[in-house]
Amino acid sequence: MTKLTIVAFDGTRHELDVENGSTVMENAVRNSVPGIEAECGGACACATCHVYVDEHWAAAVGAPEAMEEDMLDFAYDVRPTSRLSCQIKMSEALDGLIVHVPERQA
Repeated sequence: MTKLTIVAFDGTRHELDVENGSTVMENAVRNSVPGIEAECGGACACATCHVYVDEHWAAAVGAPEAMEEDMLDFAYDVRPTSRLSCQIKMSEALDGLIVHVPERQA
């Protein structure tokens, strides 16, 4: 299993063991992490699963694709490490990944 930590806006850390190939959003929803609404169910058609990738993980996660960048235009308080959690697939290379949930979703 791969480790994923999702830090809620209030600072609560959700430390999860996740399957490789699953997305950060799927794991957040499955574990009832507050602040991840995921209204489109992972279709990259909204911005309600917006997260900030921890600075130390930004390079490993990589930059968003064009469609994701378009959706991030609708997100609240976009930052350089903003990503849609439905577009981050877990893998061994991301073992230990930390993401932060923004104050609110768009």
